[in-house]
Amino acid sequence: MQLDKIVGYHKALADPTRLRMLLLLSKGEMHGQALAQKLNLSQPTVTHHASKLRSAALINERREKNTVYFKLNPEFIRKGGEASLQFIFDKGANEMEEESKEEKLKESVLRNFFAKDGRLRQIPAQYKKKLIALQHIVEQLKPGVVYSEKEINIFIKQYHDDCATIRREFIMHQFMYRENDKYELNPREIWTNWESVK
Repeated sequence: MQLDKIVGYHKALADPTRLRMLLLLSKGEMHGQALAQKLNLSQPTVTHHASKLRSAALINERREKNTVYFKLNPEFIRKGGEASLQFIFDKGANEMEEESKEEKLKESVLRNFFAKDGRLRQIPAQYKKKLIALQHIVEQLKPGVVYSEKEINIFIKQYHDDCATIRREFIMHQFMYRENDKYELNPREIWTNWESVK
């Protein structure tokens, strides 16, 4: 687990209300109103805390008509705890050195391949550097939005004129998926991860 994910995990836990929510959910799935009553909180407050827990993958939610149900994601809660211990006691120092190298590489790619106006000067030939450049561009798109091919082309042209190549690269490296000329961002977990490329 990467350092930023470990930090996100602990940030989500660093609140008494969120810990109480997790404690209640450890007994089983509950809907938002029941959580609000048990915690003596307003529904919007519960929704706010639930979104923090959900974005850290500590809970899952499902919707049934107008009611949202929450349940624990126990596997990820355990993984986060284990990753924290492993980072501190086993491989933290080495991992920090590796992350520092990766961060420097990313900064160098953004500095050398992107102009001051944000445009991509050229698509990097080296695979890892190309993935860094593509990810930097694709991160400017909004998750959950379905884009037409025309909209994607207009978006890409802000960065580079060869929109057909970059569009293809987005699909090939699983940053986006395409169906009937409609494009949407994939979840980050399935993007081709440049940090794992040797």
